[in-house]
Amino acid sequence: MDQNRRRFLISLGYGATSVAALGAIGAVSTTGPSNKPNPDPTDPTEPPPDGMASNEIQVEGQTQVPTTPPVLDPSLMVDPSTNFDVVLSGGRVMDPATEFDQVMNVGILNGVIGYIGPEPLTGQTMIDATNQVVGPGFIDILSYRPNPFGVWFKVADGVTTNLGMHGINNYANAFFNRFTGAVPVNFGGAFHQQFHRGLLNAAPDRALSAPQLTKFEQVATEQLANGFAGIAFSPEYAPGTTTDEILRIADKVRDRNGVLFFHARHSDDEAPGTNAEAVAEILDVARETGLGVHISHITSTGGTFTMADTLATVNQARAEGIDVTACLYPYDFWATRLGSFRFAGDWRQRFRIDYGDLQIGGTDIRLTADTYEQARAENKLVAALGSIPADEVDMAMQAPWTIVASDAIAEPDGNNHPRAAGTFARTLGVYVRERQVLSLMQGLGKMTILPAQRVEGMLPAMARKGRMQIGADADITVFDPATIIDRATVEVPGTESAGISTVLVNGVGVLEGGVLRRDRLPGEALRAS
Repeated sequence: MDQNRRRFLISLGYGATSVAALGAIGAVSTTGPSNKPNPDPTDPTEPPPDGMASNEIQVEGQTQVPTTPPVLDPSLMVDPSTNFDVVLSGGRVMDPATEFDQVMNVGILNGVIGYIGPEPLTGQTMIDATNQVVGPGFIDILSYRPNPFGVWFKVADGVTTNLGMHGINNYANAFFNRFTGAVPVNFGGAFHQQFHRGLLNAAPDRALSAPQLTKFEQVATEQLANGFAGIAFSPEYAPGTTTDEILRIADKVRDRNGVLFFHARHSDDEAPGTNAEAVAEILDVARETGLGVHISHITSTGGTFTMADTLATVNQARAEGIDVTACLYPYDFWATRLGSFRFAGDWRQRFRIDYGDLQIGGTDIRLTADTYEQARAENKLVAALGSIPADEVDMAMQAPWTIVASDAIAEPDGNNHPRAAGTFARTLGVYVRERQVLSLMQGLGKMTILPAQRVEGMLPAMARKGRMQIGADADITVFDPATIIDRATVEVPGTESAGISTVLVNGVGVLEGGVLRRDRLPGEALRAS
């Protein structure tokens, strides 16, 4: 071992025995809070007891606090005497994958975290992170295309990777060619069953014919080969989708470590067509295919008004060994376009809301029975105020297998939900700091390591993201835990979050000193293997 490498290891606190076991340290550090099935379906995963730090781990009655900086790839360690590209000094480094939580200095070289430790560092760009958290960049797995308008609100909300796992409304090559070299965040997405189904001239409420289904299989195979990761199904918006269609299209990701993302078929507890039936359908697909499944925005689809029962059903499925996860956004109201099938039938009874609860996004306009039809003809996106019970958001947030995701990206016309700009800051500001529904480490985990683990089997690049570890990609978000907060509202959804000072994507600052660097576009395309 050369002298510089030995001096580097000693600076991290490794003794002679630790140096010999360096490879094992790297392997252990990457496991993190797994999103795989939990053998104990009754585990409530409550926040830490009063007085326990958010990073403390209970082991055999004792508290064990990780003190050694986590290592993902020992070959990418850099000596602290190096002149780094970027240095983050004096920040509270938090890595939810290992629960590491220490004040340290971070050195970044060639887009990679090369050093985490106590040694003073020098670099071309020096950033003082004192009294701030230095964490992995936030990963939004339920966004859409990273359009040049909305993507900057993502950056201001701490997002470094924008994944359209609700499905991308495009062909894969066109999608990747459009945004490669043109956006500040990493990006990718899933094959969108509903969108591509429509390109076959299939009515959304009609089953596909045999020739259409054969053609659909060919299209899915081609688009997955061109880089889409997994398949997004939306049977509520395309109610003609049959079980046979789902199974035949799902089969195309069987050899690609694929995950199936579901906007569930039903969104309420009114028979016929209930949340219980919708979740059962998703779990049956998982059993039939052996593939992982993900329930998108479980608080608004698949769990609304039945959250305790829905969570119990998923917990039981996980105990059986089914690979199932879900995501949610931290709001007690959903939004969608009035022209969708979600507003078919007696939506007022099903969703327990009325015309006056519908507010056109980006305005202060509440609908009435008289104005509803005109807004529907214009296919306006409306926020359904009070449509999600607040206590159910808390319940879903505390499940160990749920992920925070926005289900939105802002569009230039302003007809948006505030979640497009404030999802991640709101989680940390409201659900962690103000209401203490989660610990800080738990909140960070739901927007970093858990989404990374959910998709890294089919997107190999994600195995180096969502982690504050030596050798990980330098996708980093620096924020003040005392001030981070969302500011977007239904009336003004295009409002940047506050309390986030720095966002690095692949080591490049796209938010510095709270100021967006719109001249920097370091985002990389994330194609499936």
